[in-house]
Amino acid sequence: MPDIRIHREHQLGLPRARKVALAWADYVEDRFGMECSVLKGKTSDTIEFTRSGVKGRLIVAGDHFDLDAHLGLLLGAFARTIESEVMKNLEDRLAEAEGATSAAPKRRKG
Repeated sequence: MPDIRIHREHQLGLPRARKVALAWADYVEDRFGMECSVLKGKTSDTIEFTRSGVKGRLIVAGDHFDLDAHLGLLLGAFARTIESEVMKNLEDRLAEAEGATSAAPKRRKG
């Protein structure tokens, strides 16, 4: 079975990373018909996702995301396209979340 592995570092912290990951899970449920379940932990969460021909997990930590997916034979031919789509969606959501941080007003000293 072809595999997809994505590692993406960030500086959001766990609470904000959770929001990004939950938005991602909503997206893959709607767009790809995935079934997602969330397992919350103290230092990281795991979102397990599955549908016919796909099984994987997204580990959400305060400083990174790790996604591992196993594709069945039929979807394996589209592994690069699927990986690209998943990565783009995750990047878009991270850019939005990271942009919210940089757009916050900075306090002046003095």
